[in-house]
Amino acid sequence: MEQLTQTPLSDWNRSHGAKMVPFAGFDMPVQYTSILAEHEQTRAKAAVFDICHMGEFFLSGPGAAAALGKAVTHDLDTLAPGKCRYGFLLNPEGGVVDDLIVYCLAPDDYMLVVNGARIEVDFAAVAARLPAGLSFVDASAETAKIDLQGPLSFEVLRDRVPGDFSGLKYFNFAWTEFAGEKLMVSRTGYTGELGYELFLPAGKAVALWEALVADPRVAPAGLGARDTLRLEMGYPLYGQDLDEAHTPAEAGYGWLLASPADYVGKGKAAGIRQKLISLEIPGRRSARHGDVVCDRNGREVGVVTSASFAPSLGHAVALAYVEAAASEAKEFRIRAARTELAATKRALPFYKAGTARKALGA
Repeated sequence: MEQLTQTPLSDWNRSHGAKMVPFAGFDMPVQYTSILAEHEQTRAKAAVFDICHMGEFFLSGPGAAAALGKAVTHDLDTLAPGKCRYGFLLNPEGGVVDDLIVYCLAPDDYMLVVNGARIEVDFAAVAARLPAGLSFVDASAETAKIDLQGPLSFEVLRDRVPGDFSGLKYFNFAWTEFAGEKLMVSRTGYTGELGYELFLPAGKAVALWEALVADPRVAPAGLGARDTLRLEMGYPLYGQDLDEAHTPAEAGYGWLLASPADYVGKGKAAGIRQKLISLEIPGRRSARHGDVVCDRNGREVGVVTSASFAPSLGHAVALAYVEAAASEAKEFRIRAARTELAATKRALPFYKAGTARKALGA
């Protein structure tokens, strides 16, 4: 039996009845009550997510910005301290090794937040691209990450965490203290709602979690709701919608490839053989990862990467890679397990009432 890694919140999760599943090598909560209830909690109020399985690397030293700029796709020339940016780590063929967020802590001082399943791969890949003399540390095991998400998350943060975050803009971060330790508050997230990703030493994770869930506006949510929330927004999941066989441009992120640096994979990152498209499926029946996508004439043109019933919309949605030549069509058919589903191409996000970019007053 696979030995699963525990997060700092694993014992709390189990003791409060969370249904635990293996995810990225970790023992993670898929739900506490129900996926539907936790999804609705996040859209209407606020929820907290145990995301301690994610990886955190720290890079610093003279020349760190120039070196990192050649390792990842992020444009670091325009990334000032206090800001963070989404982008990619690529292989030489332009395929996505991982998607990650880079935080500029200070000039030549960065934090990289990577997917839990790719920690070892990412660390080795970035380290191999760095010159000698820089400090590059994997602090994943010592760092906890808790996501507070939902339209009421600012009010919860204001009441439960020291500091004034009313001026914090989207994809910006600030520092405060909690229980005597440094706490990073990043206005980012994976749900489409106003929210914050909170980074602090692993030993303080339970104390922060309990402070947040003690608020009547907050409830814990698991990976099941996190998946339906992100899919309603069309956010990709590494290993399903992003992988080393596809470029950022194929996944719809060619617009992020603006860095002037000569990063690994740059010459091929804009290549397009297939395109990731977003599909609306009428009714509650969902497609599944791996289902075949056909054009109106029944010809196989692609495959479903992510799919689910979308609770906020009342029908199913899916992401799928299809041949580039077929990607401009409007109507498709999906060969599901026991039936064939009609699907219509839609613009993202599927759910358009998210509060992630909400302006906050003082």
